[in-house]
Amino acid sequence: MVDVHYSRYVALGDSQTEGLWDTDDTGALIGFADRLAWLLDSYSPGIEYANLAVRGKRIRDVLDGQLPEAVAMRPDVVTMCVGMNDVTRPGRKFDQALVDLDILHDRLALTGATVVTTTFPNLARVLPAGRILVARVLRINDVIRAAADRHGFRLIDLYHADSMTDPENWSTDRVHGSTKGHQLFTAAAAEALGLPGSNHDWAYAAAADTEQSLRSRLYSQAMWTQNMLMPWIWRHLRGRSASIGGGPRHPQLSPVVARSDAR
Repeated sequence: MVDVHYSRYVALGDSQTEGLWDTDDTGALIGFADRLAWLLDSYSPGIEYANLAVRGKRIRDVLDGQLPEAVAMRPDVVTMCVGMNDVTRPGRKFDQALVDLDILHDRLALTGATVVTTTFPNLARVLPAGRILVARVLRINDVIRAAADRHGFRLIDLYHADSMTDPENWSTDRVHGSTKGHQLFTAAAAEALGLPGSNHDWAYAAAADTEQSLRSRLYSQAMWTQNMLMPWIWRHLRGRSASIGGGPRHPQLSPVVARSDAR
């Protein structure tokens, strides 16, 4: 474990970092980045926090839009989780997305901040349709691991975490974390940062059997189709993006305000 002396935390990414599906009693989003900010503030009182993540964003969006704003904030700790929208989007732009991701990694390294990044989980262990995405998930994870090795980033390995096969850790769309999932993501980031009291327990499955039954996986497939695939098809038939009309929840650095009503 290490002493914690951070003053500015900036979160980059898409809907997972924005906090989708993790809400308080009023329906307001929380998410793992907010939870991590609260935790960091308990060790570094007075830390400032900004969350630039917006649902639907891809790697290029973060590189062109979020990164320059983050650099201007001079963060000393950054979390970044982006790429799933590139993985799931059909077409021939995935190769360029991986090139952009490495550029993003290299520019983040130049900030001198402590950077926490993550691999993506093996969706094939959660829902049958995940098998279609396995090849892309493996490729993007290789890029992320290589960058972590090259730059000394703190890496969270969700791909090999048995806890990621537990349906309770996923929302009804089976792609975004549930409240319990966001709590696990926070614990994983705490371990990556070496925060006092953190450990690897977040990665272990609650049940002895880490593989879901066929019935459970088919149910997950139905939930993903209903809550993720069909809305995506409907938006794109109408020529709309998931990120249209939305902006970051915490666009400016500000003191962390913990919420007593958050679970």
